[in-house]
Amino acid sequence: MLDDPMTGLPTVADVLELPVLRLGQPAVMAADGQLSRQVRWVHVSELPDIATLLQGGELILTTGIVLPQSEQALRSYADGLADAGVAGLVIELGRRFAELPPALVRACARRDLPLVALRSEVRFVKVTEAVHSLIVDARVTALRSAEEAADLFTALCVRGAGAADIVRAVSRLTGCPVVLENLARQVLACSPADAPVEELLAGWEARSRAAEAHWVVTPVEARGRPWGRLVLVPDGETGPAVDAIMRRAATALELSRMTDPVSPERQAHRSLLTDIVGRRYTSVSEMEVRATALGVPVARRTLVAVVVRPADEDPSTVADAVRATGMRALVAPVKEGLLGVLLSLDSPGDRHRALTRLSEQILAQVPDAVTAAGPGVRGLAEVSRTFAEAEHVADAVGGEKGGKLYYELADVQLRGLLHALRDDSRLQDYVERTLGALLSYDARHDAGLLDALRAFLSDGKRNKSAAADAAHLSRQVFYQRLAAIERVLGVDLSDARTCTSLHTAIMALDVLRG
Repeated sequence: MLDDPMTGLPTVADVLELPVLRLGQPAVMAADGQLSRQVRWVHVSELPDIATLLQGGELILTTGIVLPQSEQALRSYADGLADAGVAGLVIELGRRFAELPPALVRACARRDLPLVALRSEVRFVKVTEAVHSLIVDARVTALRSAEEAADLFTALCVRGAGAADIVRAVSRLTGCPVVLENLARQVLACSPADAPVEELLAGWEARSRAAEAHWVVTPVEARGRPWGRLVLVPDGETGPAVDAIMRRAATALELSRMTDPVSPERQAHRSLLTDIVGRRYTSVSEMEVRATALGVPVARRTLVAVVVRPADEDPSTVADAVRATGMRALVAPVKEGLLGVLLSLDSPGDRHRALTRLSEQILAQVPDAVTAAGPGVRGLAEVSRTFAEAEHVADAVGGEKGGKLYYELADVQLRGLLHALRDDSRLQDYVERTLGALLSYDARHDAGLLDALRAFLSDGKRNKSAAADAAHLSRQVFYQRLAAIERVLGVDLSDARTCTSLHTAIMALDVLRG
């Protein structure tokens, strides 16, 4: 944890333990629960109106020789010190008071102002020397740590660190939970320190908008325009060093935003979706609260995986399409060339309508995109299954679009099975045994027999005239090629089972060729 110019300073309790002060037999007479206050300076004064000259954080040493006698005046004296924010009041007995006036004790107790009586004489100059030495040491340490913090953030910027790295660095330096949120109060990155993530992020948007008073909040900009806020959740008071760290971190985030083509929003989506699909989490509740804090609730929702193979692989394009539908979803790459979308729907009945709207928006922005969908599931544990099916469908469809808005398992059927078996040597052997002679003949003579066979079998009706028209060949030429196919392969194209076998082999060949 970084030493802070305030948190690193000695407390009233620390001062009372100094040997030079222990000689005075100190006794705490009021506000013994406030001895953790930091002492910024020690001030020796016999003035009854010293409060107007103070800045806060001082420990006042006095013999009380000129303090007023009336109860009202003593109360005013204590109130003035408390209002000035002094750390405590130490009065040496003997010169003026044998015992501290009860009115002063009550006034200090009422204002939570630590009041200490010294029963033996001490040399105030020795006290000030000892305490000021501690203060100077604390400030030097804080300055050294601040320099180290500046060096750390500079190194992170040079290395091209992302938002999550910078947030973790702030948390490590301060020892406090830190959250980076966008202007909609959605959590882009967080480092909980020792706090449970569920506790830190629970109800985050409402808590952030309520602006809890003790939080340290620093705006984050890019090119002069605000895009987020860096929030530190301390467990006590903070001081200038924490403010300086937050400012340096905000600057590092601004540089990261300007130099990294992947925005913090997309980084947050990628990190969360990767963890969910890969089941890299120890607690479902933690992932649910992370997703909710990012603006995508997943608990007790229907979750549908969508995989997009776009001509433009920029995730922001698909993210824009999702936003245009008004739906909530995580968007991030799942594999090379594939973008994943985890849709969060109210109920299973919304699946078709949601997929239709999303596919229309995607095709409007990326006309060549292929959109594949998995089944709707309930619970994060099933997300990997719906993504596996969506990826399988996308791979099986490949680049052969059939005019559908989106594809699912029922659309790929036999082609999907062949795609799943594409690495099996038995499928490769089947293609070679069934079509090898024809492929070799085409390679030697450039006869176009495979294309003719494909045209003949593609519609399943085996209509020679229609197939010839589809192949842009005269019927005489097309019939000659069909006869050549029968001769080369030794088959009868009027046999339905033979045609089914050949059609399957052609589909498998297309899968093997990608």
